[in-house]
Amino acid sequence: MLLKDKVAIVTGGARDIGKAVSKKLASEGAKVVINYYDNEEQAKETLYEIKGAGGEAIIIQGDMTRQADIEHVVHSTLETYGDEIHVLVNVAGGLVARKKIGEMDEDFFNKVIQLNLNSVFLAMKAVVPHMKPGASIINFASQAGRDGGGPGASAYATAKGAVMTFTRAMAKELGPQDIRVNALCPGMISTTFHDVFTQDQVRKNVANGTPLRREGTAEEVANLVACMASYETSFVTGANIDINGGLAFS
Repeated sequence: MLLKDKVAIVTGGARDIGKAVSKKLASEGAKVVINYYDNEEQAKETLYEIKGAGGEAIIIQGDMTRQADIEHVVHSTLETYGDEIHVLVNVAGGLVARKKIGEMDEDFFNKVIQLNLNSVFLAMKAVVPHMKPGASIINFASQAGRDGGGPGASAYATAKGAVMTFTRAMAKELGPQDIRVNALCPGMISTTFHDVFTQDQVRKNVANGTPLRREGTAEEVANLVACMASYETSFVTGANIDINGGLAFS
């Protein structure tokens, strides 16, 4: 097991990619703290599946754009699993809506930035003091952070581009403590994100234009997260790693 007895927090860990990540880390031996925002049933289902497979996990509600909520997640983690956090995976985020600049107001723009960028900052700020050498942080950026995203996704793409830069900066800052910070940049992954925000024909066109001729799966992303969280990648930090089937190269 790559993560036996490690303690891992997964923000947005109850559905889609977050759920797959929570389950994968648990299958590799981690004690997983599944953060969720508003769907307790999804969180309970994820917890049930992990425990049914012999894993160990807890669920904690919290809005990752609120410092008090994040501190509650961290406090509950330490209270349950001891005084050290080994892995932080920042999955929480979202597009919110597709809006072009003429349709956006300042409140909408700020909301998207807070959800995708501020949440990463706040989670790292709260968790890093409880990490020791060998710990790993995996942030979720996006292919949109590299190419500007699709129509109406400029705020989201901007936030994800900032996550990529923040990841590099934190890799430099935390490297002397032997804490690694990396980010993943998923492309077209088959999730409810695209069920809601991307038209079927657009998805087909993207899949057909991808060298592997398909969308990725949440499980494939989770496999990469587990590897990045483990000591198997102990000399990798500051990397923004593409997982897009070859659709775009960094």
